[in-house]
Amino acid sequence: MTESSGKTSMGLDQNVAGLLCYALWWITGVVFLVMEKDNKFVRFHAWQSIIVTLAFTIIGTVLNILPFVGFVLGPIFWAFTVIIWIILMLKAYQGIMFKLPVAGDIAEKQSQPANPPKQ
Repeated sequence: MTESSGKTSMGLDQNVAGLLCYALWWITGVVFLVMEKDNKFVRFHAWQSIIVTLAFTIIGTVLNILPFVGFVLGPIFWAFTVIIWIILMLKAYQGIMFKLPVAGDIAEKQSQPANPPKQ
């Protein structure tokens, strides 16, 4: 799903803000979610960043705790995580609302503007 380009309430191009939502994992997702109240594109990427990177953090932590399984699967999971992270940043910069399964659906529902327009 492609969104038209536009500015955010912070004055950034929305594709740049979308990319920055992923820059420092869930931390920048939270920052952009708090700061951007109206732009659905940026709010979508902020929510997806939070959901996906928190899941990656939890799974990575569990793998680190597991003695043998973590040693074997940890590097594979890390590589997978980096690939997904790069894809998400590139898609956001291209202006695409690229939805990952489950997380993307949740992010889309949550990304409605905080102050919906009055009719």
